[in-house]
Amino acid sequence: MGRILFDTATSIDGFIADPDGSLAWLFAVEGGEDPDEALFPSGASVLVEGSTTYEWILREEDVLAHPEKWQGFHGDRPTFVFTHRDLPVPTGADVRFVRGPVADVLPRLREAAGDGDIWVVGGGDLAGQFLDAGALDEVALSVAPVALGGGAPLLPRRVTSERLRLRSAAAHGQFARLVYEVRPAHDALSP
Repeated sequence: MGRILFDTATSIDGFIADPDGSLAWLFAVEGGEDPDEALFPSGASVLVEGSTTYEWILREEDVLAHPEKWQGFHGDRPTFVFTHRDLPVPTGADVRFVRGPVADVLPRLREAAGDGDIWVVGGGDLAGQFLDAGALDEVALSVAPVALGGGAPLLPRRVTSERLRLRSAAAHGQFARLVYEVRPAHDALSP
């Protein structure tokens, strides 16, 4: 069974989108428009997105009019979208809409992933729901040299240092790459 990863870019003050929901700040950073492929989870066979992230991708890349753009990021991997609404699907994309608590959807995600990893692409609240369910194994951050002062928070909940163990820190161009192992809540209490 693969791991469940939250891998995202963030500002130095902990936001993944600005107050208008834009990522223009990220693409303005040198290397932000065309990130190194080595930064993406190579073993991810399933992607998971919240509806805000999904709709942003559809809108920003005009994917419905240009479905080939879907393949550029998502490839042929199944993409599960947590939503309570009916949303459009790009031609040829394997998009599966799901509702309900993360814990209830986990068996479907794991079945689709097989031995591969599950990449929680965004947003922060959805990643937090995986954390709350005890299902998040890793948090990988590409920290941009930008302070937004507000917007969509990276993880909108309290997470203490006992839950996160730094596995690596490295410079990738203008970005600081931080990778944390997530410890289960019950392990965080033991030495």
